[in-house]
Amino acid sequence: MTGCTLAFGDLAAQVLGPSPGTRVAYAGEPIKIGILDPLSSPYKTSSVHDVHGANVAVDLFDKSGGVLGRPVAILEADDASNVQTALKASTKFIKEDRVDVLMGTFNGEVALAVSDLAKKENKLFMVTGAHVPELTGPGCNSHTFVFMPSARMLSRAVTPHLVKAYGNRWFMITAETMDGRAAEQAMAEALLAEGGEVLGSVSTPFGTTDFTTALAQAKTAKPGVVILNLYGWDLVHALKAYTAAGLAKEQIGVGGMIGGEQIGRPLGYANNAGIWGLIWDPKINSESSRRFIQGLSSNSKCNTTGPDGLRCCHAHEIL
Repeated sequence: MTGCTLAFGDLAAQVLGPSPGTRVAYAGEPIKIGILDPLSSPYKTSSVHDVHGANVAVDLFDKSGGVLGRPVAILEADDASNVQTALKASTKFIKEDRVDVLMGTFNGEVALAVSDLAKKENKLFMVTGAHVPELTGPGCNSHTFVFMPSARMLSRAVTPHLVKAYGNRWFMITAETMDGRAAEQAMAEALLAEGGEVLGSVSTPFGTTDFTTALAQAKTAKPGVVILNLYGWDLVHALKAYTAAGLAKEQIGVGGMIGGEQIGRPLGYANNAGIWGLIWDPKINSESSRRFIQGLSSNSKCNTTGPDGLRCCHAHEIL
């Protein structure tokens, strides 16, 4: 509610008339949205979908007359999963590009830093990828709206399915990031609520490509499942190593709090392994889901058709 009030209150003030200290919005001046995403970091396999989805939405709005009679424009910047890079890009968006809204981010640290800046500069910030609980807990503020469920919500949704499939003796591999630590804590708490135990864990640097040693440690612990608290290309590389190590033959499963698109496209859906939480599943057969799929398919500029009849986009086509 606060986010909507800030967004539409500010837009209405610009359109209907100036107040002290505000700019005049001339007819036809676009509403500018500055999108920050880690397009060059290990999270890039997820962020390209964020940018593509935003462009599809803007195209739909502009074709139907825009918002309050004004077109919507997207400006993109790479935060590189780095706090200082993100703050520099956000400051440019605000001071030079004069954006109306900030949007995006995947890393928890980056999201919290941009959230603080947005409050200071009186800008609405819509977080589309980060799930750390701090965003809606200690770091919550009046200028930030969070789309993603928190790590606690995601872990509680997927844990019963993991326990049912693989048992309640887990080993965890966790990225050395705020995101990874949040996922590990949430998954451990959800497992304990199911009467399970964590047999061990190992942390890996952000951007790791070789998970051989980590998976060897997991195998030695003889868990029912290896939980990967990883994202983006870290997750892709870990799943490739899981397959190469033959852990499935040892009846050791794999899974985690969230996966889906970010592992499906690089690995190929047929090669996916394990049980993963999803924010949304395109195979859900409901009227609203069908409308969304049809809208996305008919407005996509990509030409590859996937096994479900949907158009599939590759990173180079999107960018």
